[in-house]
Amino acid sequence: MTCEDTNPRRITWEVQLYEPVSRVWMCEAYGRATTTAAPADIAHAVLAGYLAHHPPRSTDTYRALARPDHGPAAIVRADQLEDDGWTAGPDVRQALPVYLREALAAGT
Repeated sequence: MTCEDTNPRRITWEVQLYEPVSRVWMCEAYGRATTTAAPADIAHAVLAGYLAHHPPRSTDTYRALARPDHGPAAIVRADQLEDDGWTAGPDVRQALPVYLREALAAGT
């Protein structure tokens, strides 16, 4: 682990729904966090919590993006969440808003 891994960074996250008619990704939820967690972990937790709080229809396509101020964005699709054995660590849960944190805890 390097010192860059332990310094908090600002991350902006979005949950997006694909609109097939217009072929665009529409923002459904948006937030920011300052955390030491990896952007991919934030995107995973945000999407899992959002889908637990707002169950999707079978025709919906969701994804989450987590963009740090410096560095590449992480994208997680809903189909990547199914039974992958991932668990949110305390730094990830701390970065989530309360409604996503509670939905994520209820879904586990």
